[in-house]
Amino acid sequence: MTETPRRPLRPLARILRARDKGENPDLIERENLAERHNAMRDRSRRRAEGRILVVGLFFVAAFCTVGVRMSALSTSDPVEPRYSQGGAGITSARADIVDRNGRLLATNVVTQALYAHPNEMVDIPYAAAELGKIFPDIDADALATRLASGRKFVWIRRTLSPEQIQAVHDIGDPGLLFADRDLRLYPNGTLAAHILGGARYGREGVGAAELLGVAGIEKAFDDRLLDPAQHHEPLQLSIDLTVQSTMREVLDGGMRLLGAKGASGVLMDVNTGEIISMVSLPDFDPNHRPQPLVKGDQADSPLFNRAVQGVYELGSVFKIFAVAQAMEEGIVTPTTMVDTQGPMVKGRHKIRDFRNYGPRLSATDVIVKSSNIGTAHLALKIGGQAQREFLGSLGFLDPTPVELIEAPNAKPLLPRNWGEIQSMTISYGHGLSTSPVHLAAGYASLLNGGTKVEPTLLRQSGRTLGPRVVSEQTSKASRDMLRAVVTRGTASFGEVAGYAVGGKTGTADKPKPTGGYYKDRVLATFAGVFPAHDPRYVFVITMDEGHEIVNGKEMRTAGWTAVPVTAELIRRVAPLLGMRPDVESDLQSGLREARNGH
Repeated sequence: MTETPRRPLRPLARILRARDKGENPDLIERENLAERHNAMRDRSRRRAEGRILVVGLFFVAAFCTVGVRMSALSTSDPVEPRYSQGGAGITSARADIVDRNGRLLATNVVTQALYAHPNEMVDIPYAAAELGKIFPDIDADALATRLASGRKFVWIRRTLSPEQIQAVHDIGDPGLLFADRDLRLYPNGTLAAHILGGARYGREGVGAAELLGVAGIEKAFDDRLLDPAQHHEPLQLSIDLTVQSTMREVLDGGMRLLGAKGASGVLMDVNTGEIISMVSLPDFDPNHRPQPLVKGDQADSPLFNRAVQGVYELGSVFKIFAVAQAMEEGIVTPTTMVDTQGPMVKGRHKIRDFRNYGPRLSATDVIVKSSNIGTAHLALKIGGQAQREFLGSLGFLDPTPVELIEAPNAKPLLPRNWGEIQSMTISYGHGLSTSPVHLAAGYASLLNGGTKVEPTLLRQSGRTLGPRVVSEQTSKASRDMLRAVVTRGTASFGEVAGYAVGGKTGTADKPKPTGGYYKDRVLATFAGVFPAHDPRYVFVITMDEGHEIVNGKEMRTAGWTAVPVTAELIRRVAPLLGMRPDVESDLQSGLREARNGH
């Protein structure tokens, strides 16, 4: 870059011309010097003016920024500052759970947690004493000690009610602070408690806390419920909240009336395997989930799900499987006479019936009268290996696939050696322990026309045909036998006008922990289907140690305990399921029985 040559203060040409004209050459030098000073002054002024403009623009921008921020603050809702460290990366969002009709079973609500900055507190003893009054479960002295220990941060309460929040505000201590916290809420309380399970806090900071499933559906579908991409899509279950409420009410009333230790109920769609209702009593409120038992029998805990976790010898409800298999293999027909002469002796073992039914009964009456000896003879003809394979095809040898986190650990208890004695006892429900959900799925597969269904707690879009387990003829004959049990057998108290109930009773002595069986403790079960001529639902109802007093005598069998409770249940839930009573079919059935002399 070339510089402009500096003009000399005494230019020679002008000096010479000035001398020729007689002028003073010094004036030229002074004039040039003045011009140079003026140019320098102008440049300095322009530079100063530019700097002043930049500074002015900076101040204008700063004042505009402050003004915009003040305007935003003046128009926003006042929010208490939050301590934000420790909550990064924690999400508390969790999808809702709804029933088959979209009614809410589990959701999140926003509440607040309470913590303290002790170094900012004005009066620790007073604040601790007031907090002790608001939260009776807090030891005020212990809290005061924690607050005075020099800590900078102290958790006081994870969740608060609106009333408690206001009471803490009224204390007026600036060191008591609040943090937003999501809470898992179960608006229906104890309804479906064992199905839902419950939730707990996982990782937590001041700004957020994880909500993790702890049992039931909540635990089994933890990843699905926590998936941000599915937060707005509720998990839809198969249960009907109204039916669930009715079943719980009926079972609770029956349990109290019969003095039972516990009860369970399963209602399942025979074609889809959908569990419409599942109840286990005693139960609990998942909003305040109790602690598990640390000793003793876990079955005594309200957390124990009798319908899934409880594996029991269910007794004579298994007899229909032995007769059905014998019919399927062509060993008998419904009218074939079966040996029931007792007692039946096999080695050191004797098998007896509840009553002496004579030397022979038809296969149908083996079910109607509930003959242990009759089913034992059929089991010998079937053979142990074939029996095992048949029960396996119905799902009795593996954990139930129902979508609960507890299900895989509820394994059926099988005999170590499946010999002739074991086959005979298993045919009438002893020596093999399974859950009520196993039994419901087995009945559904046998009675729906003979195709296997898997139990599920998720809403299904339609029927899925599984592998065939028995023929349609065997399925229909089995339903007819179960219907006869209600019309003229051990389940006569189970009749509900217009709904053609069919079912089988089972009364199993409860095993002692030390071996053998109690003489005065039984598990009574009633399992069956309705309507028997057009099956739609199967049911399994159990009563644990229930009894009825009849003429001063304790009656413990299922016919006196589980059956009447089931009849009341069907009477109340059938209309809820959209089923109209078929009075005409009942009338025709009654006329046929009258003509046949029954």
